[in-house]
Amino acid sequence: MITLKKNFFSALILLFLTIIICFFSAFEFLRMHENKKIYPSKGLSTQTKLSTYFKDLQNTPGDTDVYIFQGQKKGGNLLILGGTHPNEPASFITAVLLVENILVSQGKVVIIPRANSSGFTHSDSQEGNPQGFSLETTDGKRWFRYGSRLTNPIHQWPDPALYINPAGQRLSGTESRNLNRCYPGRIKGRLTEKIAYGIMELIKKEEIHLALDLHEAAPEYPVINAIVFHENSAELAALALMELQIEGFEFRLESSPPNLRGLSHREWGDYAKVRAILLETANASQGRFKGKPSASLIVNGKDKNYVKAAKLGRLFVPFDEKGIPLKLRVARHLAAINALVSGLKELAPSIVVELEKMPPPSLVKKEGIGCYLRAQK
Repeated sequence: MITLKKNFFSALILLFLTIIICFFSAFEFLRMHENKKIYPSKGLSTQTKLSTYFKDLQNTPGDTDVYIFQGQKKGGNLLILGGTHPNEPASFITAVLLVENILVSQGKVVIIPRANSSGFTHSDSQEGNPQGFSLETTDGKRWFRYGSRLTNPIHQWPDPALYINPAGQRLSGTESRNLNRCYPGRIKGRLTEKIAYGIMELIKKEEIHLALDLHEAAPEYPVINAIVFHENSAELAALALMELQIEGFEFRLESSPPNLRGLSHREWGDYAKVRAILLETANASQGRFKGKPSASLIVNGKDKNYVKAAKLGRLFVPFDEKGIPLKLRVARHLAAINALVSGLKELAPSIVVELEKMPPPSLVKKEGIGCYLRAQK
């Protein structure tokens, strides 16, 4: 009898502990679905949603914020996409810095910081990645999500065994949740295809002239520290490269392969007829050679395994004990955007975009990101 009572009370204690663990796990799970606030500069003209351009996204996990900065003078229209892959933080953080700092005196700048908002709500399975990372600012720490390359499977499931994307490319089934394989999108498609379609509609309705998709890749990936350009942007990419080299930023030019379909730099140019460019920078937290995943690796970019891999000639970028920190990766994106906007002014004076108050890449590289993030309200 005494043994039965002990077992009963032990079971009650275990049940109680299980309920507590489930409660806190559920709380943490729900927190992953909360977007951290972005604090736009006074230059913001309009804040809207992607569903404004494609209503089927309304009240879905695929809807996302769109920030529009309209200059007083007419000029060109620029789209900047961050967060296509939420495990590429320099992409998202660069977009946030722009939203929180820029003024536009001529033309129009449209920024989508979380292009695949669903991807920010989960982490890649079996990777052990942190849920987020923090950056020091003058107002204390600000916390940002570190998400997944793919749309959350609770928002789009199941994956097909073989995925034939809207452009006709045959791919692995999981790529149906990769936004940068789903262009030009489908009206009646899966969620990720609808996001792609919404972005295409935005490009059309906002009469975009130049569209930039910001990315990161593992240091062992061949297309890295690169300007990937549609053939309609070859001259613009070449002009930007020269300016970047003068400023001390090494980039490679990579032409968009015509037979690789569904990517932004291909379908934006083919279907929307805009100048289309994708920017890549090196992120060790994505790579297969990395050691223990951590928030520090995301921000500081230091990893002993990558130092060894560089010495063995296994990487496509230099990598030493200093690593490749987030501030350098963001600075590279900012420098490339500046160079492309400058090149557009030279090539097409009728569609000039003039940006002011943009964080200087050299200072971001030296001083860090935090001093250019706005105070939390």
